Amino acid sequence: MKFKYLIVAFSIIIVIVILVIILLPLIFASQAGIESAANLRFITLPLIIFMAFLLVGMGIYFFFNYRLLSLLEREDWPALAYYLEQKIYGKGQYSVKNVRLLASSYLVITDYQSVLKLESKVMLNKPSVVGQNILLFGSARVLSGNHKEAIAFFKTNLDRNKGKLKANEEQWVRWFYGFSQLLSGAFKAAEPEFTPLAISSQDALVTGLAAYFLSTSIAKHSENQSECLAAAESGRIRVANAIKNYTGWKKEVDKMSSDIHIAIIRKYIDETGRWLFGH
Repeated sequence: MKFKYLIVAFSIIIVIVILVIILLPLIFASQAGIESAANLRFITLPLIIFMAFLLVGMGIYFFFNYRLLSLLEREDWPALAYYLEQKIYGKGQYSVKNVRLLASSYLVITDYQSVLKLESKVMLNKPSVVGQNILLFGSARVLSGNHKEAIAFFKTNLDRNKGKLKANEEQWVRWFYGFSQLLSGAFKAAEPEFTPLAISSQDALVTGLAAYFLSTSIAKHSENQSECLAAAESGRIRVANAIKNYTGWKKEVDKMSSDIHIAIIRKYIDETGRWLFGH
């Protein structure tokens, strides 16, 4: 649905709710008496004020973000990147939202160097925002083939943001750290990253992907192949018990399909699904 139609639809709903709230005391008065209706107004009046503020707030948000929403709606990534560059580089608006959208736009148009330039600027002006977008900035290095840089980046940010990341996000960063090791041919270095994820991660995709690579790529290079394969099997069973079938796996993937870090490894996710469920 187009953003403007979505805003209009929500506005209509809010107006209808306000009208219902306004009319409620009148309806109640005819049935329960004037005094009861007057008491009801003490409840409905705050609701009317709240809904009115909500309606005005939506209008203000749409007005000030019309250009951004229009570019997102058209998926005009070069124009969106230019627009956000003016806000970030020109006006110094280094918000998490602006940085995330600009980095994502660069990745969509495969401009990896601009992602790294953005990261450098953000690191100088608002370092905490880099910590909130580790997967995006790390993905640029993975996609550009700079696997050693990716390894160093993920490792540095895991250490720097220890205890600050949400559990799910930290597991994804650890998975990408191991994945970067794998891409560089450092199978033995990837194993200790994937093994605990396969055994104990609470994210089905992280668990499945870690188990898949342990079984298909890392085990043949492992110094303890039996333990490696046991960890892979543990991960496979955990995912199979939680998701049940290939259709469930695809639904789980679709929930996160809009995330850039998921899009760049979609081929491996599909391979993992087939490996997990023999599809």
